[in-house]
Amino acid sequence: MSLSVRALTGAELEAALDDMARLRITVFRDWPYLYDGTLDYERGYLQAYRDSPGALLVAALDGDRIVGASTSAPMEDHASEFAAPVRQSGLALENILYGAESVLLPEYRGRGIGHRFFDLREVHARALGRSHVAFCSVIRPEDHPLRPEAYRGNDAFWQKRGYAPLPGAIAHFTWRDIDQPTDSEKPLQFWMREV
Repeated sequence: MSLSVRALTGAELEAALDDMARLRITVFRDWPYLYDGTLDYERGYLQAYRDSPGALLVAALDGDRIVGASTSAPMEDHASEFAAPVRQSGLALENILYGAESVLLPEYRGRGIGHRFFDLREVHARALGRSHVAFCSVIRPEDHPLRPEAYRGNDAFWQKRGYAPLPGAIAHFTWRDIDQPTDSEKPLQFWMREV
């Protein structure tokens, strides 16, 4: 395997969006997101990255194949559902780079790629003159029937990177879970750090 991690913008970013869509559908199907996604929905959702001049897609490649990716964009360019909780924290949206997702196929985990995703996001934030990087993580009940017994979350990894939950900053976003017939709203906790 020849693994590499590259920051993509502009035309390269746009060319990678269908791969990003497929990765989101695959990786987010697992706990804790349980996302029952479609390529059509993903293409519409990812349009924000195509439209934002400040967007970044960090791609993990095995040869020419994208096996993981991390996206970010200026906070004001992202979905409005995420702006309100941040405004309530007192931070200006124009100071925040929003890291929307990091997805990596399971067989490539544990090789430092997640750190590279965050490193390149933080470099990008500073290059854009942003003082903070934020992202969200879905909140699921401890007793959820689909929670794997041996599940270990990413909180320790995020804390090691200097991120902390932003008190009271909870976004709400809607999607269909794999075990449900219709969409439902989910709470997501904001995490943030100064860069």
